[in-house]
Amino acid sequence: MKKIAKVFFAFMCMMVVFFSVTQAASASYAVIDAETGRLLEGSSPHTRMPIASLTKIWTALIAIENSKLDDEVEITQRAALSEGSSIYLEPGEKIKVESLLYGLMLRSGNDAAYALAEHAGGSLEGFVDLMNEKADLYGLNNTDFTNPSGLHNDIHLSSAYDTAQMLRIALQNETFKKVSSTINYKEPSKGVTWQNKHRLLRQQVGAVSGKTGFTKVAGRTLATYFEQDNKKVIVVTLSESNDWQVHKGLANKIFDNYEYVTVADKGKYQATEEKSVELAQPISILLNKQEAKEVRNVLHLSRKQGQFGIWHVMLNDESIYAARVNVK
Repeated sequence: MKKIAKVFFAFMCMMVVFFSVTQAASASYAVIDAETGRLLEGSSPHTRMPIASLTKIWTALIAIENSKLDDEVEITQRAALSEGSSIYLEPGEKIKVESLLYGLMLRSGNDAAYALAEHAGGSLEGFVDLMNEKADLYGLNNTDFTNPSGLHNDIHLSSAYDTAQMLRIALQNETFKKVSSTINYKEPSKGVTWQNKHRLLRQQVGAVSGKTGFTKVAGRTLATYFEQDNKKVIVVTLSESNDWQVHKGLANKIFDNYEYVTVADKGKYQATEEKSVELAQPISILLNKQEAKEVRNVLHLSRKQGQFGIWHVMLNDESIYAARVNVK
């Protein structure tokens, strides 16, 4: 693999954040590196659109973080009568959080979403607050939730890019990854087997995890996490009628044209006459051939906090990777 030896150093006193504004589009998609979150391909990736049941990616993560898998949830009438797709919960029925998570992710049960929300958030409204707070924490600036299921609301919106980031963040949780990667789950109390609606997972074409979605307003929405030869990408399409083929095509395009490139070797680097930094591990990033020629390393040292610096990998004047390094 190609190695980039030259390193540029700069002092940093302030951080500048750039925001982009996009026009509305009938369909959009985003492909991101599942390791770094970098946008690799996209069409209107930041446009705010309905995401339907892709909402449940975030619902599952919030529920996992705010409850225990063996908690028993008593189903309320509000949850049992929730509109849309269902796992046929009955008022007064008791079912464990773990089963509700499988019903949520594999069968897209809106009743499971509402039951988890009421249990983990104390109320539906409290849970939605938790969803929005976590979205804000992760900088998902194009995302607003009004419910845990994805039923249409004019302000319940996200973007293909933000949704891809949701899946990337959620996959860092081992429980979520296990649930969302399951093809078939036998629910013990009901004695039924739920099969994952995500066709690409069932076809075993490199798809590891994901979520389907549909409403009349949103159209078809789909999120998929792919792995191949240690390359990991996430594809999200919104309002795309041919989503299964589009997802396979986009993932294969990345796998065919991108490779991991070592942009900085492990070792000690002299930053100034008096200061040096040391990389404990090499930095390898998923890049295409043109990007590999253009990428450069920049070390930002703060005058106020001299004990550490931020090592950036830059492409087209944008940081595509950042790591804190100690300064000696």
